[in-house]
Amino acid sequence: MSAGQRVRERTARRELKLPRAANPAPEIFLWTRAAIWAAALLSLYTFVPNRHPRANVWDIPALTHDLGSFTDVWARWDSVWFLGIAEHGYARAGSAAFYPLYPGAVGVLGRLFFGHYVVAGIVVSLAAALGSFLLLYRIAEERLGADGARRAVLYLAVFPFTLFLQAVYSESLYLLLTLAAFVLAERKLWLAAGAVTGLALLTRPTAVALLPPLVLLAWRERDRLRAVASLALAPVVFAAYPLYLWAADDDPWRFLHAQRLWNRHLSPAGPLGGVWDGLRAGWAGIEQLASGSHTHRYWTPVQNTDPIRVATLNLETLAFLALFVALTAIAWRRFGTPYGLFAALSLAIPLSVPSERWPLLSLPRFGLTIFPLFLALAVLGGRPRVHTAIVVVSSLLLGVAVAQWALWQWVA
Repeated sequence: MSAGQRVRERTARRELKLPRAANPAPEIFLWTRAAIWAAALLSLYTFVPNRHPRANVWDIPALTHDLGSFTDVWARWDSVWFLGIAEHGYARAGSAAFYPLYPGAVGVLGRLFFGHYVVAGIVVSLAAALGSFLLLYRIAEERLGADGARRAVLYLAVFPFTLFLQAVYSESLYLLLTLAAFVLAERKLWLAAGAVTGLALLTRPTAVALLPPLVLLAWRERDRLRAVASLALAPVVFAAYPLYLWAADDDPWRFLHAQRLWNRHLSPAGPLGGVWDGLRAGWAGIEQLASGSHTHRYWTPVQNTDPIRVATLNLETLAFLALFVALTAIAWRRFGTPYGLFAALSLAIPLSVPSERWPLLSLPRFGLTIFPLFLALAVLGGRPRVHTAIVVVSSLLLGVAVAQWALWQWVA
């Protein structure tokens, strides 16, 4: 072979572009959602005698019973609020704490489904979950390659609280909108990013965490003023909600006042207040488990629950907080300030309004929607043993959570 032929062959090899690997997100979505659905039904039918004795107090069959157990198993706890808003609007006291975009979508689709609102809620959640899987893979592939992106999606799919992505809850829609906001901002589509951020604000209050990192990305643009001004569309979109409450009830701040129903309060110390309360509850949990007592209480704010269970839940939420903080640090260092800042603020907001009874109430579920955490987890999972450990531990905890959910036991 001549020197010229060798040069041409090397050039051809360099120019050869292998086809991109097929996106595995739809496959992961299908088999994990099906497995979780089957596990929920199996738990419901197998352990039905262990159904929470007070489930009838919290349930409203007129809202949550639709086509039987196959669908109704995904209408628990806050689903009652979302379905009530979807059917009847903000008539119930305290309902304004649940922002309007998700129940509004369920309400529209439920009417198209001839009043099957539970089915509509499941469809909205599943559609948004599929979109979230696809976008997470896209973001992760650009930073971690195909293998890392697959890990990130898989870790989201088997996260212990991923069951909420198919329940009548707003988690799926919120996760989709946060991912879309980052994708649009990184594509320099600032007006669209502002609009999507506004929709996220209409879905959950923690969407405020999107604004600083997106402004930071916009400030890096050559035409920074135009980019930042485009993001100002977000609060304009959100203003529709307080204006609606003002017109309906003469109280535009009703969505803030409603938080009192869940015994949450704004900590003077900000997120440090939630962390401190969580640590105190965690230490009381250690004392409770060490004593083994089902009568003496080390964490007194909760009186109507077995103290051993109280200790377990408080320690569980504290462990998730420690994990999320570590993953936030990894995301910040590996993927840059915007990603780390979004994760940090998404944790800081609920920590700043801790519950008086359960300081870290629902924090593990909130972590489900902080997508940089799964990018960071995918970095750690690059080692085969770590990857196996993540999948096994997550799957085991997910199984427990699904069984608890099906039986009306408190999850997250």
